[in-house]
Amino acid sequence: PYYGAPVDPNAPYGRDPVSGEPLSDKSKVTAGLLQLFLGGFGAGRFYLGSNAVAAGQLITWFLGFLLMFAFGIGVLVWAGLGIWALVDAIMIFTGSVRDQYGRPLRS
Repeated sequence: PYYGAPVDPNAPYGRDPVSGEPLSDKSKVTAGLLQLFLGGFGAGRFYLGSNAVAAGQLITWFLGFLLMFAFGIGVLVWAGLGIWALVDAIMIFTGSVRDQYGRPLRS
């Protein structure tokens, strides 16, 4: 498009070149980096609007914290959470995850 071209009101952030679906206002890079570095707290998922998954990650972190002092197995819970966050970040970077409205993420 050129400067001053009309913007599609149904796709203000553009359309996916393959499927033609409107793109999300959320960035794939931002979501992926948040999930990679703060995934234990569900930051990337909160950013995308996946509040149920993010709450699950946050509760798992808190559960690991409590189990660390109670039984000493919190490290295992946190290790599992770390794997979950890493896999989730990879899925976000590859475009497998969509925003809360089902739109593909922008690059």
